[in-house]
Amino acid sequence: MHIANTPPKGELPSSRALLRSTAIAAATAAVLLVTVVLPAEYGVDPTGVGRVLGLTEMGEIKMSLAAEAEADAAADAAGTAPPAGSPGAPAPAPVAATPAPAAPAAPAAASVASSDTTVVALQPGQGREIKVVMREGARVNYEWTVEGGVVNSDTHADRPGTPYHGYAKGKGQSGDRGLLVAAFDGKHGWFWRNRGRAPVTVTLRTSGDYQDLQEVK
Repeated sequence: MHIANTPPKGELPSSRALLRSTAIAAATAAVLLVTVVLPAEYGVDPTGVGRVLGLTEMGEIKMSLAAEAEADAAADAAGTAPPAGSPGAPAPAPVAATPAPAAPAAPAAASVASSDTTVVALQPGQGREIKVVMREGARVNYEWTVEGGVVNSDTHADRPGTPYHGYAKGKGQSGDRGLLVAAFDGKHGWFWRNRGRAPVTVTLRTSGDYQDLQEVK
């Protein structure tokens, strides 16, 4: 019968060495939890390192999406209309884009500004998104109002390689107005969701330096 050779007692790690290794591993795990896991997964950044690394914004987006999903599930359980795109959801109302009256002729050296009025109908639980195509540094004046209730809003932008760049968010709003300055070449605009129990209508008025206005599906 073969008996495997066991190392001499002097070559085995001491209890103190094992405890030191365990403490180092635990400290490393705690640092990773605070600087990486919490910011990336939950948007919690007690040290500020996660925001420097771009992880905190990722976690905030995840938590925002999770909150949206929970709210949708609660709305379904309460018997409200299902979100757009789900089985049984009402067909989205068409977006009516009505050009606003033409502005006075600008000097020949100035660029011609675009101007639109867009009406969006939202059923309970439904969300819609309108964006304009802008160059970096371009400016658009906007104003939107809600008829029939209030909405949650998210003003943001995207481009290839940058799926989300936030400008502002709001809850329970009846309207908003301001100046949107493009942070980069891409699509910039507004997302609204109706969390109420009755249909609402959002009217968006835009004017400024943009090439196209479109609904994001």
